[in-house]
Amino acid sequence: MPEQETLPPLFLTKLSEYVGAESLLTEKTECWNYGYDNSRGHALPQAVVFATSHEQVHLIVKLCNEFKIPLTTRGRGTGTTGATVPLHGGLVLSLEKMNRILRVDPANRLIVAQAGVTNQEIQQTAGEHGFFWPPDPTSAAFCTIGGNLAYNSAGPRAVKYGTPRDNTLGLRAVSGAGEALRAGTFTTKGVVGYDLTRLLIGSEGTLAVITEATLKLTPLPASKRTMQVVYEDIASASQAVADIMAQPVTPCALEFIDHAALDMIRDYSTAKLPEKAGALLMIEVDGPESSMDDAVKCIHQAAKNDGLLSFDEANSAEEIAALWATRKALSPALRKVAPKKINEDVVVPVSHIPELINGLDVLAQQHNIKIVNFGHAGNGNIHVNLLIDPDDPAQMKAAHECLDDVFSLVLKLEGSLSGEHGVGIKKRDFIARELDKTSLQLMQDIRLQFDPNQILNQDKTLPKP
Repeated sequence: MPEQETLPPLFLTKLSEYVGAESLLTEKTECWNYGYDNSRGHALPQAVVFATSHEQVHLIVKLCNEFKIPLTTRGRGTGTTGATVPLHGGLVLSLEKMNRILRVDPANRLIVAQAGVTNQEIQQTAGEHGFFWPPDPTSAAFCTIGGNLAYNSAGPRAVKYGTPRDNTLGLRAVSGAGEALRAGTFTTKGVVGYDLTRLLIGSEGTLAVITEATLKLTPLPASKRTMQVVYEDIASASQAVADIMAQPVTPCALEFIDHAALDMIRDYSTAKLPEKAGALLMIEVDGPESSMDDAVKCIHQAAKNDGLLSFDEANSAEEIAALWATRKALSPALRKVAPKKINEDVVVPVSHIPELINGLDVLAQQHNIKIVNFGHAGNGNIHVNLLIDPDDPAQMKAAHECLDDVFSLVLKLEGSLSGEHGVGIKKRDFIARELDKTSLQLMQDIRLQFDPNQILNQDKTLPKP
């Protein structure tokens, strides 16, 4: 799509009529902050518009089609893959002011919300009625529901309760062609037509702009137990993950932290962390109080192997909060140590986690790159962090070669190149390794069907045709 130095005056005039002059930014200094996301990538948009309703979004997308203006949709910019960086300038559509919860329906276990509502606001509102929405990314206090859906972002609870695709009944959206649509149902069963809801979730704003979502709620568990399990080495912890997931009691969280990550977060945590641990698992189980003792026993039995050093249950709300604060401190702590680290979230079948962790250790030594690993082990979703100095050309070269080998290892283990962070710009040029030519062509065709003028998030998610 040809890029324009300035947006047409008539286009801006109509935008202003649709949303009001106060909801349109055109000055470079005002637009600057809307050109980045948490990937640290940046490109300056020519204008930023704030919508407050589905109807306004509909008008905006139709107008962008009329003038062939590139359109990038964003929530709060917490994504890490550059998917909301406006590569071609154009217009950034911010949904942060679409922040209304439209309907709470406890009887039917659902909530309807605009795309700009934060995950935390959904949890608080659902909690008032005895429910929760399972997806719980680390950035829940700030990230929006629209962003969660665009990336299919999950979090620790996905191991038991699934991802946004599993917990969303329906959507309202506007296609790239400027056509309003409603996908899905208000019921937990429904097989009429193709499943456009699951197609749009995870599409990273390349097919349509999600404006509203009907979210499936889950009753809050009556009880929960949290455990800290320490192993002398990574291999023992990795094997324990596979053994825990092979027994009948499914944890509601199963988090993995390697020794390098533990060393880095001691100064950021109030939790009691072992000094000589090779790896640590954080495990939670939930359900009726009457079943909790048996659930903990089952987990303890499965967690036993020759490398087990300790198995402790958190005994107070303070201890539980400290453990979770430790887990959530990992990404910020790593960014302070290595501000321009390479962070990848790969996923493999749970039984292959030991091979993945061992392989990553080999690659770290082979390329002389420090690698720190943690993540949602119950899903096989490991966050692989390459701690590098971007000002060192030799180290950057080694890091890119190492990353190439990391992806090859993941695919060899029947895994996927992203578990929840998405593709965006960062992994776009690697996904042809995972997807065959026929699948990629079908995806390109679907994209053109939704967005024939190619205005939405072009050059993201899929390789260039």
